[in-house]
Amino acid sequence: MIRPAAKAALVALALSTTALSPIAHAQTKPTAPAAGVTVPPIVYEERTLANGLKVYTARDATTPNVTVQVWYGVGSKDDPEGRSGFAHLFEHLMFKSTRNMPTEYFDRLTEDVGGFNNASTYDDFTNYYEVVPANHLQRLLWAEAERLSSLVIDDAVFKSERDVVKEELRQRVLANPYGRFFSLNITQASFAQHPYKRPGIGSIEELDAATVDDVRAFHAAYYRPDNAALIVVGNYDEAQLNAWIDQYFAPLKTPASAIKPVTVVEPPRTGAKIVTTYGPNVPLPAVAMTWLAPAAADPDAPALSVLDAILSAGKSSRLYDALVYDQKIAQSIFSSTSTNAQPGIFYVGAIMAGGKTVEQGGASLTAQVAKLRAAPPTAAELAEAKAGLLADAVRSRETIDGRAFAIGYALRTEGDAARANTDLAALQAVTAVDVQRVAKTYLADDRKVTVRYLPESAGPAGARDPFDAPKPTPSVTFNGAVTSLAPEAERLAPPVAGAPVAPVLPSPVEKTLANGLRVIVAKSSDLPLITADLTVRGGSGADPAGLAGVSSLTAELLTEGTKTRTATQVAAATEALGANLEAGSGWEASSLTLSIIADKAPQGLAIMADVAENPTFKADELERVKAEALDGLSVSLQRPGAVAGFAAPTVIYAGSGYGHVASGTPGSLPKITRDSLVKTHAAYWRPDNAILVLTGDLTPEQGFALAETAFGGWVRPAGAAPAPIKGPTGYAPRNLIIDLPGAGQAAVVVVKPAILRSDPRYYAGLVANGVLGGGYSSRLNQEIRIKRGLSYGAGSSLSPRAATGGFSANVQTKNESAAQVVTLIKEELARLGDTPASTGELAARKSVLVGDFGRDLGTSEGLGGILGNLAIYGVPLDEIQVFTSKIEAVSAADVQAFSKTMLDPAQTSVIVVGDAKTFGGTVKAVLPGAVEIPVSQLDLDSPTLVKGK
Repeated sequence: MIRPAAKAALVALALSTTALSPIAHAQTKPTAPAAGVTVPPIVYEERTLANGLKVYTARDATTPNVTVQVWYGVGSKDDPEGRSGFAHLFEHLMFKSTRNMPTEYFDRLTEDVGGFNNASTYDDFTNYYEVVPANHLQRLLWAEAERLSSLVIDDAVFKSERDVVKEELRQRVLANPYGRFFSLNITQASFAQHPYKRPGIGSIEELDAATVDDVRAFHAAYYRPDNAALIVVGNYDEAQLNAWIDQYFAPLKTPASAIKPVTVVEPPRTGAKIVTTYGPNVPLPAVAMTWLAPAAADPDAPALSVLDAILSAGKSSRLYDALVYDQKIAQSIFSSTSTNAQPGIFYVGAIMAGGKTVEQGGASLTAQVAKLRAAPPTAAELAEAKAGLLADAVRSRETIDGRAFAIGYALRTEGDAARANTDLAALQAVTAVDVQRVAKTYLADDRKVTVRYLPESAGPAGARDPFDAPKPTPSVTFNGAVTSLAPEAERLAPPVAGAPVAPVLPSPVEKTLANGLRVIVAKSSDLPLITADLTVRGGSGADPAGLAGVSSLTAELLTEGTKTRTATQVAAATEALGANLEAGSGWEASSLTLSIIADKAPQGLAIMADVAENPTFKADELERVKAEALDGLSVSLQRPGAVAGFAAPTVIYAGSGYGHVASGTPGSLPKITRDSLVKTHAAYWRPDNAILVLTGDLTPEQGFALAETAFGGWVRPAGAAPAPIKGPTGYAPRNLIIDLPGAGQAAVVVVKPAILRSDPRYYAGLVANGVLGGGYSSRLNQEIRIKRGLSYGAGSSLSPRAATGGFSANVQTKNESAAQVVTLIKEELARLGDTPASTGELAARKSVLVGDFGRDLGTSEGLGGILGNLAIYGVPLDEIQVFTSKIEAVSAADVQAFSKTMLDPAQTSVIVVGDAKTFGGTVKAVLPGAVEIPVSQLDLDSPTLVKGK
């Protein structure tokens, strides 16, 4: 299902849990399968403390971890007038200091022990969530009670985090060609009065107008026990957990004042209207159509969820089939149903294909909605939509944080945590007649708002969006108690950690079929879910010279038709099982990945085998996919981060098979023919060049039987498989400034070649990168985001492969601070090689690596990816058993030596992409000799990256 970026997290959640995945009232037994998919219920306990705090707990003794989440009943709709973005801004402040915790201490309790923390702000709620080793549960409960009761809100921290939020706004909204469309325009055009119309991320003007008193008043109004829900899922002793909750949360006081609810009611629409908006760097026009829709708890919500899935869930959906596949007028399509606590909107839309108009898109979208009003969906469509929604619900429950999220979301959007389970029965009960009925009830043409989004060049001179500017609003005066950080000697220490819970690591088993296919099987959980990953050696590094994108297109076209199935039949057959089947290509391998409910695995693997063995690469499908790829490129070339990413391989791997854009370029894609794909498939997609990994709820015997049935007949061709891809042989640093006029932000990327996977310094490299840029508390993020507020996030990555390796540090910042960020990155690279990391810092960064690895092992997809990578790089599978000990064995001297040799800032190349006129001379000053390239002169097929050179 293709979704607008601004709603991606919301939609993914809704599909997997509450309003969009409505089970009979049953916490202790599985729901009867209606769409062929059984969703295990979430078994939980609940109680309410005397101060109004709601508590939900769900024990899982199979995990060594626990998630602690607090969901507050305050979201963007509660932002004060003239202060849009306030709930989101406050979310950031909750990670700062309390009376007993200095700033960033929350990260010491989570990241530094191998866990993680985060938060998100929705229209109706703000949630804070952590996953930590289970022996740290008491410490997290203490910390959450601390920041609920004694948060420190001072002017310095407020201004610093406000700067970070402004960078987030620039990155998500202003630097994204469609950020304004999805984050601002659709809701602003759709609501006349309800505060859902205001942008959750706010605006620069309203953020600048806020004061620390505004923030303190907001905290006092909404952050209180009777507006909070504590959710704990994982491995714990129930009696001990309840005692800790009573110890830390029960004493908290609830204010005497009432919580101010949002009582605004959006008036019914009296007619249709068209709103035209404009944005900079918009390569393809877009259109959306919205209707007012009921709240998430409404009895019609399940039918609207099914309608939404019928319209846009997968390649067999109506909108994709009509606008993308058949008419070829859209680059992508989307739809979304209301998942709000109060009545919201249902919308459909499309980003148009090159040369197509919003009028064409609007007409086609209108026709598809009209068809659902005129006639009910087919039985097959209904079953497919339900299967997909229910399968997504299963996937969401694979992790402890996913289960906690389902409970919290149901509580905050539907008023009842039990709806996380009971909604599923309502979804299963939806009929075709129900779908037609809600289409007629809510999606009438005379109550439709059409939002058109066009490039600024298409508008009249001086054209502005037809939305009211924020009204100046005076700040409040806060007269309540103000908390300060206690002197160090007076601070209460957090509880000590308990005894660690030992993880149970997977034990992979393997065999090789008669045709040479290597099969690896490992059980990851008892959840009825299986991931099958088929990986072949040979990827984009093997693309023929001048034909960047061949491997990528070969993989993508696998699912676009076989000898016995058309592209639409492949999609329909897969989606009818509730399965996800995706293909992709990396630098040294390509893969097919299937996620499927366990009892549907035989049917899903049969489709997967057909796709892998028998693709037809029809000429018309190839031309359609190339056109879509070219349209996608036109969008990506307006994103500074994407442009820098396209340039990086040529900068560091020039002259080798890795020195091009893996997905193809505007110049290479039109040259690629069917013959190129057929040759690539014949050469690399063969059983003796492939590895099949099966993970999830299955035994080795079951896995091997599934593999033999599906792939045992795959014929090994005569002759040997292709030789491994050769890596680059030379590198010279160079610096680029790519001018992207009108870019809302600059991307700064620092890159260089790095080690191979076989290098004995592999683990030292992982730890060195972790210290530099792995996680929130890494050095780059500390210096660039936390201390200076110059970016929403700064990080780095190390990518060791078989024939080459790469290092990159990546930051997006306002254009004016690009030069400063370049300097900061280079300074941190130098410091890493000059000075040993402290014992505490090293231990913390190791914990991040070990924790991330362990959580990946706990999901079928994560385990499959780890085993597949080990196999493709020739690493013994028992590496998963020794990963932790090898990380722990890395010393500070190892990190320093690796950094001095492999991360020397003098050997890096720097790519800066942004609006060069705003740089002044600052970027050139820190990058003397840098080549400046206007984006209009960028040639991604040339070693120089400059047209005509």
